[in-house]
Amino acid sequence: MSRTTVQPNSAIPVKLKRRKLSPERIVSVCTPLAMVLLWWLVSAAVGEKYLASPKEIITTMGVLFTDGYVGTNLTTHIVASLFRTIGGYLLAVLLAIPIGLWMGMNKYVSAVLSPIFAIIRPIPAIAFLPLFIMWFGIGEVARVMLIFMSAFLYIVLNTFSGVKTIPNGLIQAAKNLGANRIQLFSKVIFPATLPSIMTGLKAGLAVSWAIVVAAELMAAQEGLGYMIMDAATFFRMPVVYVGIILIGLIGLILENIISIIEKKSCHWSGK
Repeated sequence: MSRTTVQPNSAIPVKLKRRKLSPERIVSVCTPLAMVLLWWLVSAAVGEKYLASPKEIITTMGVLFTDGYVGTNLTTHIVASLFRTIGGYLLAVLLAIPIGLWMGMNKYVSAVLSPIFAIIRPIPAIAFLPLFIMWFGIGEVARVMLIFMSAFLYIVLNTFSGVKTIPNGLIQAAKNLGANRIQLFSKVIFPATLPSIMTGLKAGLAVSWAIVVAAELMAAQEGLGYMIMDAATFFRMPVVYVGIILIGLIGLILENIISIIEKKSCHWSGK
């Protein structure tokens, strides 16, 4: 009887597959580079007095990180804006999701709150700025409440819409299988509403981060919005560009974080 000996040091050749970049990915990578090139060409054509060059922006950003702006480090301005945004946003999440679910599951609650939200929805959040100053003063509470108001409506209405779009047959099937109220909510209603909730969370976060500039108009001494407005007042345009770029980049990071959470929590969506 013959035996087959396997050499312990024998290696099995493994072919590694190289990932090919899709045309869409190549375009996504080249677009920002093309924008920077166009920016440099336009600034060279019109002059840095009207449009700061990318080199000047990078230099200004480095100075702001090392020396700060008006005696305050740039990191402090970023953290201050993030603190206000996340504070108002989290408060909106904690209140909007339960209210939206309650509205969708109870027709009487919906009948009471829907007209109120229908009136408030067309009003821009910044229109509440004078009222918040009168009610809460010019401190942090007024700024956080303005951000809260901007995010709250997006989240609550998307949550409510998600509950209302659940097929009635799905709910009836769960009831016929003996699901109680807790099981119906945890196994059917909430999972089915989750994609709409995530849509509201993404929209609410984007609006919250965008409105922080207006929120920091209220006698703020720190924050990217304050830095932009103060620099514009004294015509320090490179600082204005740095603030705008930082708001855009941080907003992109925040959106990607929410998108990762959405993919993990709604992994079945779209399949």
